[in-house]
Amino acid sequence: MPNMWDGYLKEVLIDADRLQARVKELGEKISVDYKGLDFLLICILKGGVPFLTDLMRQITVPHEVDFLAVSSYGRGARSSGGVVRILKDLDESIEGRHIIIVEDIIDSGYTLGYITRLLGTRHPASIKICALLDKKERREVVIPVDYIGFVIPDEYVFGYGLDLDQKFRNLPFIGIAKK
Repeated sequence: MPNMWDGYLKEVLIDADRLQARVKELGEKISVDYKGLDFLLICILKGGVPFLTDLMRQITVPHEVDFLAVSSYGRGARSSGGVVRILKDLDESIEGRHIIIVEDIIDSGYTLGYITRLLGTRHPASIKICALLDKKERREVVIPVDYIGFVIPDEYVFGYGLDLDQKFRNLPFIGIAKK
């Protein structure tokens, strides 16, 4: 029986076991760094959801969660080059609170740069970034990333929250798409 991703997957870049091991390490580090602090995880929808849910289960100190939806990609493989729209804003006030932006992937940096500037105007106590994947070689905007899961090559990847034309977010691994 063929897999649903047959015809799309060039190779598995990060398998499920390696993903979960790294998410556990990130959760442990955040737990140490934020012990005793009032902090909020802000998940960037949609791709960050699987990462967020696994990460929050690994964080052993009290925290809250909120969501922000932005649009910066069309139905293609490249970033929009700085055009960002807020589709769903936060429900909670972040004034005076420590926040960690949870992102699936950092590419050019335009989207995260915009989000960081926007949230900074709301006067949080601190802003940190936790990204599962970092395509450093594609970076056009300098973004200080505090927690990084994996640095990956400049390939179009999908799975574990990342989509391929809105499909395959449910895969337990991250794969490289065929050209």
